[in-house]
Amino acid sequence: MLTSLDSGIVLETPDNVAFDTVHAICITGHREKSIIPFLGVEQHFQLTRATVRIMLYKYIEMAVAKGYTDFFSGLAEGTDLWAAEYLLIKKQKNSNIRLFGAMPYLKHSKSFSSESHRLLCEVEKGADSVILLNSDPDANYGRNPDVYRKRNYFMVDNASAVLGFFNERESHSGTAQTINYARKKGKTVNSFSMDDVHDIMDRAELDWDRICALVKDINNVF
Repeated sequence: MLTSLDSGIVLETPDNVAFDTVHAICITGHREKSIIPFLGVEQHFQLTRATVRIMLYKYIEMAVAKGYTDFFSGLAEGTDLWAAEYLLIKKQKNSNIRLFGAMPYLKHSKSFSSESHRLLCEVEKGADSVILLNSDPDANYGRNPDVYRKRNYFMVDNASAVLGFFNERESHSGTAQTINYARKKGKTVNSFSMDDVHDIMDRAELDWDRICALVKDINNVF
């Protein structure tokens, strides 16, 4: 029995958890370093980051409205943990929602910021299950370069759709790998990009209340 090095929870093996694949969705997306501030102006970074997050929450809301109940998070910094944090809030009011964490290997969070470590612990403790995909306690990306690919493919294989924050120009990212694999497997893929975020901000003229209103009015893409 292995436990998380972050939260101490007991980790599950892939064959010990049952998923409702038809109603399951894989969440994928970039880390914070991929967020480009509006017009390249650093002063707009926080507002841009906030807009990315509410766009992500809107896509989760759309997925829930279409009947998706099982959500996979890859537990990476940025999109994965932001989505998982929001789903923990959703779970408090909707008992049908289940959150599954897909952990690539035990030491995956070694380089996380202190804030991401705190959030990771919160997510792990609140998730329905956290599945460890490489049980070797000494596994690491340098020694096992396929750990993230296996994590990404596992989530896609056990879901019928993918929800993502994806910039097409970042074609060599883990997010691109996940989405390309999902498309190859004929999964439903719905994502928004940095361009979509900047478009919302532009139309709202950087007014937060107008940004929120525009995001709220996005038609359900699922």
